[in-house]
Amino acid sequence: MTVKELGKRAKGTQIFLSSVTSQDKNRALIAIADGLTENAGKIIEANKTDLENGKNAGLGDGLLDRLMLNEERIKGIADGVREVAALEDACGKTVYEYKKDNGLLIKKITVPIGVIGIIFEARPNVTADAAALCLKSGNAVILRGGKEAINSNKAICEVMRGALKSAGFPEDCIQLVENTSRESANEMMTMNGYLDCLIPRGGKGLIKAVVSNSTVPVIETGSGNCHIFVDESADINMAAEIIFNAKTQRISVCNACESLVIHSKIINEALPAIKARLDEKNTEIRGDERARAACPDIKPVDETDFYTEYLDYIISVKTVDSLEEAIEHINEHSTGHSEAIVTRNSANAERFLQCIDSSSVYVNASTRFTDGGEFGLGAEIGISTQKLHARGPMGLEQLTSTKYLIYGDGQIR
Repeated sequence: MTVKELGKRAKGTQIFLSSVTSQDKNRALIAIADGLTENAGKIIEANKTDLENGKNAGLGDGLLDRLMLNEERIKGIADGVREVAALEDACGKTVYEYKKDNGLLIKKITVPIGVIGIIFEARPNVTADAAALCLKSGNAVILRGGKEAINSNKAICEVMRGALKSAGFPEDCIQLVENTSRESANEMMTMNGYLDCLIPRGGKGLIKAVVSNSTVPVIETGSGNCHIFVDESADINMAAEIIFNAKTQRISVCNACESLVIHSKIINEALPAIKARLDEKNTEIRGDERARAACPDIKPVDETDFYTEYLDYIISVKTVDSLEEAIEHINEHSTGHSEAIVTRNSANAERFLQCIDSSSVYVNASTRFTDGGEFGLGAEIGISTQKLHARGPMGLEQLTSTKYLIYGDGQIR
């Protein structure tokens, strides 16, 4: 089946989705969650094939970690679907109401966007997360994953479509593009009239290709060159623990810390303590001259390192002489995802929050919390690093649009 045919089928579900109740959507979501847990063995078997193919293709540890599914991760995916079911429906809300002197009543309400396309890479959890959020917000979804996860995605999508059917929903509310060639992605980018919105989730190259080539409106989700600034007043033990978590708890995710910025007044004490923790995970540190003076055995940094999302046990270090210099460095090199400051100075914390130009900015906490579930949104569709329509973790609200309803009794202008 061609991508265009999938688009036609998705469009055919819109009248049903625009009129279905919240209770019905929740019932379908619970059926999907139950189906995922009940078919975990089948999904894991399909995932084993993808993992074996990935190893043979030379995928790195970070990508293999993103790709891997086990019972615990599938349970987490199913729990995320249930959390979405428990959320308040984002559609049908009145956000504006105005009655004219002539009696005309004007209401602005939230409505589904329509048909959403998702292009993503080797993360099969996105298949269920995106489908659940789109279904709850009344949108049909066309999923196009990478070849690395095709068997996992087929298994997950088959379970979800079966659950939809059992709940009385059209199966075509959720569809998978099984052709993982570049041509299928290119076709999705030009499916105006069938796709109302396209969301890329993946590495920098994928996102750039979609943003540059798509004629369908795009919500840009960004790669994560996330920074942590260790201020001169920081609690060093706290800083070491936060950085250890943000860098090593899971290296393959976009909210992992990739770059450290450390005040020169504290670097001789702070960096050895941070390095001691990172050494536990054999993390390579690349630092500037002053960082290497504090820890002579770390590697020299290159300017390109300051722009790099490693997705590996590697981290860069920049030494600065002031808060303002730290803010300037981060804003120049960041991808606009998540940044943190470790400080005991409340004025510095507030200045950092005010001036850092990223979607999520932290004080004395790990960047690993930038996530739809952690932010109370349920499963997320992605982390938007753009500024129009949606920014940060995207949940149900960001998957709706608005329209005006006007009630009259014969008024003319």
